[in-house]
Amino acid sequence: MCWSDTVTPQLRVYVPPHPLIQHWLTVARDRNTPTPLFRVAMTELGRWLAYEAVREWLPTVETVVETPLAPCGAMVVNPQVPLVVVPILRAGLALLDGAQGVLPTATTYHLGIVRDETTLEPSCYLNKLPPRLDPQTRVLISEPMLATGGSIMTAMQELVQRGIDPALVRIISVVTAPPALQKLGAHFPAVQVYAATIDETLNEQGFIVPGLGDAGDRAFGTGEEA
Repeated sequence: MCWSDTVTPQLRVYVPPHPLIQHWLTVARDRNTPTPLFRVAMTELGRWLAYEAVREWLPTVETVVETPLAPCGAMVVNPQVPLVVVPILRAGLALLDGAQGVLPTATTYHLGIVRDETTLEPSCYLNKLPPRLDPQTRVLISEPMLATGGSIMTAMQELVQRGIDPALVRIISVVTAPPALQKLGAHFPAVQVYAATIDETLNEQGFIVPGLGDAGDRAFGTGEEA
């Protein structure tokens, strides 16, 4: 696992050097990848990025189990600490199946955020978060693209208002860009981001370049890129 400090020294952005992550990133980037295969790529990226993100993050407790031969000391994920996955709709759903495979006991709360294509400002149209969350809750956010940073900042604000400690939040994202990472670093430096790659720039429409296009359209077969 490697750490990129190209954006800010406070925000930790991990780009795991796993060959499967890089393979599925290539599949997702390719404009000729059909929708069904694109969805497979996103599921696999959700799985492997979540696997990396939960390392040294999941709370554990020691226990003893009986093997067929003798008692044995063991360790399990602490069932008393809440685990939550928050996909940012709609594109975040593309990573959800993979993330849920890693965290099958986690509760899922959907957060729908849409970006105005003219102003690039976000607005929330669906919020299934409860009024309050246990301060010890571990939160994994799935958001394939961190571009302008509007959606992820809205999501973080909603979580913090409900009692979540940013240090216990992990974000999995396929393609990230400096504007979003700079905003996170300025306002929520304790958050950790796990990404398949960091691209250099955005175009005038707020899309990451080279990026992979509109992740939601490509995952659900809508729009010109489907």
